[in-house]
Amino acid sequence: MRELKLDVYSLYPDMKTPGPYDYAILVDELNVGPFACESYGARVTSRTTGDQAEVANITVSATRIDQLMELLVRNQVGPVHLGDVVDDWL
Repeated sequence: MRELKLDVYSLYPDMKTPGPYDYAILVDELNVGPFACESYGARVTSRTTGDQAEVANITVSATRIDQLMELLVRNQVGPVHLGDVVDDWL
């Protein structure tokens, strides 16, 4: 599994503060019979406590994971609420 950390300042230059969380896209390989494709998930880590949560294999669409990550960053979703937000988003 690979991890792509988001640089919140570069992606969202209008944000005045980055918030207390770090966000990352998880990239894994999903085997489907004789084929394999990339599967994307999300990880949120608290900078203050070090708590983290992750949800793997959310989607195989790069566009959809970008939309989800934008939602997480914009609303400063923490590790405690990651699973609930992903469930609602799906």
